[in-house]
Amino acid sequence: MILVSGEGQVYAWGLFGLIGFPLAAAAASFTVSSVRGTAWTQFGFSLMNAVLATIMLFNIVGREAVSVFDGWIRLDAFAAYTVWLTIVVGGLASLHSIGYIGRELRDGAVTVGRYRQYYAGLHLFVLSMMLIAMMNHIGILWVAVEATTLISALLIAFRNGGAALEAAWKYLIIGGLGIALALFGIILLFAAIPAESVQDQLMWTDFIRRASELNPVLVKVAFLFILVGFGTKAGLAPMHFWLPDAHSQAPSPVSALLSAALLHTALYAVIRIKLIVDLVEPGFSGGLLIVFGLISLAVTVPFFLVQHDLKRLLAYSSVEHMGILALGFGVGGAASFGALLHMFNHAMGKSMLFFSAGSIMQRYHSKRMDRIHGLLRSMPFTGSAFAVGAFAIAGSPPFSLFLSEYTIAAAAFRNGQWMAGVLFLTCVVLIFSGMAYYIAQMLFGSNGHRIESRAEEDGTKAAALAVPLFLLLLFGLYVPPFFRELLNWTIQTLRGVPS
Repeated sequence: MILVSGEGQVYAWGLFGLIGFPLAAAAASFTVSSVRGTAWTQFGFSLMNAVLATIMLFNIVGREAVSVFDGWIRLDAFAAYTVWLTIVVGGLASLHSIGYIGRELRDGAVTVGRYRQYYAGLHLFVLSMMLIAMMNHIGILWVAVEATTLISALLIAFRNGGAALEAAWKYLIIGGLGIALALFGIILLFAAIPAESVQDQLMWTDFIRRASELNPVLVKVAFLFILVGFGTKAGLAPMHFWLPDAHSQAPSPVSALLSAALLHTALYAVIRIKLIVDLVEPGFSGGLLIVFGLISLAVTVPFFLVQHDLKRLLAYSSVEHMGILALGFGVGGAASFGALLHMFNHAMGKSMLFFSAGSIMQRYHSKRMDRIHGLLRSMPFTGSAFAVGAFAIAGSPPFSLFLSEYTIAAAAFRNGQWMAGVLFLTCVVLIFSGMAYYIAQMLFGSNGHRIESRAEEDGTKAAALAVPLFLLLLFGLYVPPFFRELLNWTIQTLRGVPS
């Protein structure tokens, strides 16, 4: 049976809608004749998908998972939350792109053909990330992860410059190695099934139901390979070397998608397998995640203190926050709530920072931080949003990242993991100091009258900054009850009980 019946059938059609809107946006990039019409049409499809994803998300709370194609595509609370975050970040990137890539077209930096290819690639990239979270079949999930690599590599190399091509090749090689290790891990996971009960499918839900039958040694080795493989895509240290180059060379809306959506979906794949391992060998996967999380935090510190490139600074910040997420999911319990909240906070904060960085680089014609001064004077709104985003992403109160980081740290101490808690807080303080130093240099001082102060140049870029700015401030002061309920329901999924 392809579709579920009754009320579930409505949600099943919703799943088709979530997949269809990005495809329609990609197709519109080539079929709409006018350049301006292309930009607004693709954003229209993004907006409709964001509305549909929000309806799907808040209606799935408290209900059974929705599935189609005999369960191959499945949306439970965790998947719906990840898909929703991806679509929201994609929608913001789509809105910001109207001004960002539109200016590059006006300046002659891109041709109309490249302009259309950019929008098509952007929406196919969003679709590939959504499919990671929507796939119940672990093999197809792996294919979706590989698809994100191929599509995003084209977007990283969009400018065709030497550095961009080098970053894309580096990303392909390291990402390819990671994806190969993950495939080997999936094969080992399949080998952990007893020979007499092997089936021809690799459904995540089947592994959960048959966890007691799995070979524990093979499951542990499989998770190690999958953690290293998918962890490479998630930017966990020490497999993070592709990330600073790729983030710094990609167009800024693509950098936002790489940081605020791709890393989360790759970590989502790790957490899905972790749920199986937790039922076979409790504590094993959590310990590994804590170790990789702390390594990611520690590795970030020295790079933060000696950085000169604005986008590379933000890229290393992403490594830090993926370490925080790994630590949160590794500690478990209340820390899982903090990690889920941190996914949202990081998605909003990092989107805002990369969008701001794109506008700043277009105004200053440089991404070197020592050439950017007087930002508040030359770009009042963007500079203010950048300052708020920077202090928020550094974990400063009253922003919502402080709340999620506090929740994770408190849970670590409550669980008796004092060493992890102390190392986490030490790294966060050092990174905050480095971030504050660089941001203060860019915000204040004289720009040497080279950059004239003037009104913000594009309303769409300002709107793309205003939405995450509002949400970061709101969630820092007050997490709405319906959102708490959503995260609590998602935690039920993280306990390995399919809904």
